[in-house]
Amino acid sequence: MAKVDQRGFVNQPPPTEAAPAWLSGAEAAALLGVKRETLYAYASRGLVRSEPAGAGRDHRYRIDDLERLRARHDARAGHGAVAAGALRWGEPVLESALTAIEAGSPRYRGLSSVALAEAQPFEAVAELLWSGALPETGAAPAWCAGGLGLRAAPLAALLPAGSHPVTTLSLVVPALGAVDAGRFDPSREPERRRARALILRMAAMLGFATGGAARARAAVAGGSVARALLLGLGARRAADPRAERAVNRALVLSADHELNPSSFTVRVAASAGADLYACVSAGLATLSGPRHGGSCDRVEALVAEVGRDERAAAVITERARRGERVPGFGHPLYPDGDPRAAPLMRAAEELAPKSPGLRTITAIVEAMASRGHDPPTIDVGLVALAQALGLPPGSATGIFAVGRAAGWVAHAFEQREAGFILRPRARYVGP
Repeated sequence: MAKVDQRGFVNQPPPTEAAPAWLSGAEAAALLGVKRETLYAYASRGLVRSEPAGAGRDHRYRIDDLERLRARHDARAGHGAVAAGALRWGEPVLESALTAIEAGSPRYRGLSSVALAEAQPFEAVAELLWSGALPETGAAPAWCAGGLGLRAAPLAALLPAGSHPVTTLSLVVPALGAVDAGRFDPSREPERRRARALILRMAAMLGFATGGAARARAAVAGGSVARALLLGLGARRAADPRAERAVNRALVLSADHELNPSSFTVRVAASAGADLYACVSAGLATLSGPRHGGSCDRVEALVAEVGRDERAAAVITERARRGERVPGFGHPLYPDGDPRAAPLMRAAEELAPKSPGLRTITAIVEAMASRGHDPPTIDVGLVALAQALGLPPGSATGIFAVGRAAGWVAHAFEQREAGFILRPRARYVGP
């Protein structure tokens, strides 16, 4: 098996199928407005990734690295250029004490998320994000929901059978808000209790469209968010402590990732005074986009396309021939590989090393590595875990959504405390 340590990621907004991921040397130099010698210097300093382009000494260069470098250069031109570049993976635009993106591990409130995933329950990490400190041993607040909070029959009538988990959550969350008479109370402790119950119910309701109300009711009383998720999705190994630990790891690693599209949307909603349910609904709406939450679904489709592990190399080669990207590999913030995928791949391997789906994913990772492509993202790790657990399609995205909800709540709280409305200006370029 190929080594996958220190490789992986979550919410890559990938380019479209037709968009090139690489530029020739001449094109890269033109994009930056520099000489070829300067471009070579950037590559030698690790500012731009490059790889050989056929025979000879020609190289091609990663377009996302080039655009990020150009945005930094444009910052010298004034505030307008800084702001424009910042909205495209450029310079930071907001102050936040929640998550720092670092090569070895994203850090939640200064603590390694990878280390937290190994040592702490998801509930404690959520409290860390919301309050700035881990709960003291024996003093962690109880996470309970007192039932589903909704009548099952009307929900079942609205939700088509077999709906995607994110579709389910997109219906459930605003419905919960509609029946919560205290939803507009922004007081700290009531809001935290509301957040705990909301996330627990989200986990329990993930599989409502396929498992029905009885399974969801059992899940919400499961004892932890990870267990609720396993029960709600109908996992075959829901009672296995190893499965619960693995899902807990996935939830922690998914919990936050700075100003990703959905978290930024949540902050905009919170800055306008939207209630907590509306903020989480805004995050779900953004997550539903194929360039954000849809990444896991595309990895699942790739696994189905490959089918057997022995076909992985041929499928990767054929995609390259057609100029199509392989979903779930490479991320602009982690040139050397995001560390969050490796723990999830290990967890999947420990749970079900003989899983056909997991073997296929491993073969895809090996085929990509052997061709010098970027390492896998968190999406690959989440799909690997879902395959190992035998979960239904869409479950990887559902796990991600429930985990990320903790971060959405944290961003909503932090933006409220900041006290200003997020209202950027547009630079008019029309007639």
